[in-house]
Amino acid sequence: MRPGTGVPSGLTNQRSNVNRLTAENVTLAYDQRVIAERLSVEIPDNSFTVIVGPNACGKSTLLRALSRMLKPADGRVLLDGAVIQSMPAKQVARTLGLLPQSSIAPDGITVGDLVGRGRYPHQGLLRQWSAEDERVVQESMAQTGVAELAERYVDELSGGQRQRVWIAMALAQQTPLLLLDEPTTYLDIQHQIDVLDLCAELHEEQGRTLVAVLHDLNHAARYATHLIALRDGEIIAEGAPGDIVTADLVERVFGLRCQVIDDPETGTPLVVPAARRARGAGPAPARAAATKVS
Repeated sequence: MRPGTGVPSGLTNQRSNVNRLTAENVTLAYDQRVIAERLSVEIPDNSFTVIVGPNACGKSTLLRALSRMLKPADGRVLLDGAVIQSMPAKQVARTLGLLPQSSIAPDGITVGDLVGRGRYPHQGLLRQWSAEDERVVQESMAQTGVAELAERYVDELSGGQRQRVWIAMALAQQTPLLLLDEPTTYLDIQHQIDVLDLCAELHEEQGRTLVAVLHDLNHAARYATHLIALRDGEIIAEGAPGDIVTADLVERVFGLRCQVIDDPETGTPLVVPAARRARGAGPAPARAAATKVS
């Protein structure tokens, strides 16, 4: 923690002219199957960036590359100016946390012990478990609503409960950058909103940079400060949701005719799909804002 701030150390970007996490002309592939070619992305510092797009467009693949889990076939991912693949794993883990799309807990581990593993990057030969570690773990479990489950075994929990436990572990890592791959999976609508509210708090109150993959475009438009729309491994548009989310963009990216109106609660774009009988007939109505195409 930085003294007197209550904010995890490292949240201030010392390289103020360069975003901390970028991908430069990366080609992403699994074996011989290319997902994206010459893709460049800059994650704005102190943003809540959300990546959206249809299934199999490369959203999770891009997140895996940004998190060091997937090495680009070409190009490079930079973290604080260094090629992320060249950095020691523990150094990366102190700066960048990841909630993968699917995680498997060790057999017989309790919720408290699993969340405690988020403190591993902060341990060392001369620094073992401390009162600060315990405080962070308890706070992370309270933030995600799993404190009362601390003594339960993870494999006894429902899918939604397990998802919140994994989020708690990612929070306990206390990194300035946090990447989340579909963090609302398995959650009912109430817990989806709770998790996204928590993400917004981490961004707004603690200054963390968040990058999330979401399927729900309306959730993305409501919570994101920066939106990246992908299709077939290509960035179709990026920017503030109010600037880029139009009916034309939704049809271009998702193939869905719709109207885009102002959300009555937040004023952010709200996508209203065309009725079944109306889809496929005539041009889709467009929102006034222009689409920024990269």
